[in-house]
Amino acid sequence: MSTPNAALKAVRMGLLMSQDDLARALRDAGAPGASKRLVQRWEAGDIRTPRPLHARALEKVTGAPIEALGFATPVPLARISDDGRGGHDVESPEAQPQAILPRSAPQSSTAQVRGNFSGIWLSRYEYFSSGRDRRYVGQHYVVVLQHGDALTVRSLPDSSDSTLSIDLKVDGGVVTGTWSEQTSTESYYSGARYHGAIQLLVDPTGRRMSGKWIGFGKEFDVNTGPWDLIFQDASTSRATMRSFNQPPPEPSSDQ
Repeated sequence: MSTPNAALKAVRMGLLMSQDDLARALRDAGAPGASKRLVQRWEAGDIRTPRPLHARALEKVTGAPIEALGFATPVPLARISDDGRGGHDVESPEAQPQAILPRSAPQSSTAQVRGNFSGIWLSRYEYFSSGRDRRYVGQHYVVVLQHGDALTVRSLPDSSDSTLSIDLKVDGGVVTGTWSEQTSTESYYSGARYHGAIQLLVDPTGRRMSGKWIGFGKEFDVNTGPWDLIFQDASTSRATMRSFNQPPPEPSSDQ
């Protein structure tokens, strides 16, 4: 039985696109064979690795690397990087580290999943900027999709100038996983990408998860801080996502 590709679905929903919309955008991006049926097969997990032409179009349309879109195996695409001397280096697919893990959840688990966490949540974390010598709060409205004990979390595009991705596993009242944030090129962090680990505890109502993140800073030191996911709405309809597709209000002093 195929495991659904929750990451791709969450990214599509976060872009407020239907499956038809995504297929149309992929065709416009240079993948003439892309169809709604193909998108359905990707999201159902029937196709675990897209063709290179489709992979390039997916990256262009979503703005995310193919590795972040929930596909199980590396896609054989050459990667090009500036060599710092006015030229560019091209690495073959064989040279890429094979560290991309399947997104599939185990078919059976002894973990007891507490309810269904799918819906719109507010993500809020705190961090200290050594360069600016002050504390900041990062906020995003996010789409959470649950498949078994796996949670896929993706930010809505206009809720922040950065893009947030979180992949979690629920084990009773404990939620553990990884996070990644791509900052805006126009922000203080100039398009840098940060990532790390996260562990949260689910409160008895199932409407809040609180815990801590760990990750590296701009000076390449290891930092940590509080992180909360706060439930907003159980619906993931396009209308609901549109209503949350805006920056969250500033937190009050008692939160």
